[in-house]
Amino acid sequence: MKKPTEVRYYSGYTHAERPHSFLWDGQIREVEKIEKAGQEPGKRHFRVRTQDDNLFELCYHELRDE
Repeated sequence: MKKPTEVRYYSGYTHAERPHSFLWDGQIREVEKIEKAGQEPGKRHFRVRTQDDNLFELCYHELRDE
């Protein structure tokens, strides 16, 4: 399911380098592990596992900064 959400990213060498937490269904979910990361022009994709062992797909759109 595609659903916009607020994501908090670590920014080091680049802006929004990797997610560390996000808001989902009114709860802050902490990223326990990044299982897969990929990039395409203007987007970064992350498959993350949360502390409660759920799997989520997050995508950062660089041009829209969302």
